[in-house]
Amino acid sequence: MENSQHAHLETATFAGGCFWCIETAFNRLRGVERAVSGYTGGDVPNPSYRAVCTGNTGHAEAVQITFNPEHISYRTLLEVFFSLHDPTTLNRQGNDVGTQYRSAIFYHDQAQHEAAEAIVKELNDSRAFGQPLVTEIVPATRFYPAEDEHQRYFEKAPYTPYCQVVVAPKVAKFRQHYASLLKD
Repeated sequence: MENSQHAHLETATFAGGCFWCIETAFNRLRGVERAVSGYTGGDVPNPSYRAVCTGNTGHAEAVQITFNPEHISYRTLLEVFFSLHDPTTLNRQGNDVGTQYRSAIFYHDQAQHEAAEAIVKELNDSRAFGQPLVTEIVPATRFYPAEDEHQRYFEKAPYTPYCQVVVAPKVAKFRQHYASLLKD
């Protein structure tokens, strides 16, 4: 029998460029049990960071989120996801270029699929990003956690140049915009 304490948890999986940025933000939200950096959407078993970076495995750098829907909705997770990256650039986030940096929602059930389709339609209809979204909405496939050095990378290495130039500004903007949703 499943542990009743965890019976209410759900899973969401998103790809929006470098997983260090996405994972850092989601781990700070109330209702998120954990966010894990990893790889999904490809066809090579047990891919490594180095292999994914070649763009030849088909995987995206992604984050798998375990959350309590009684404390944070999937819709809110989608809103945060879209605020953390540019969903209008195909296979690119800033200077990170390649299919591994694509914008994608890997849905785990029909409700997530419908929610993802709805928010993409709303964002496109409102021209929220000024141009059409290129975010893929696809069924979740096997998720491979990234190597340990990539988990909570920003917390471990906040002064590396990439974290200072790319991650830190995104995290600061995120903290300001979503202050009411942050863990204490």
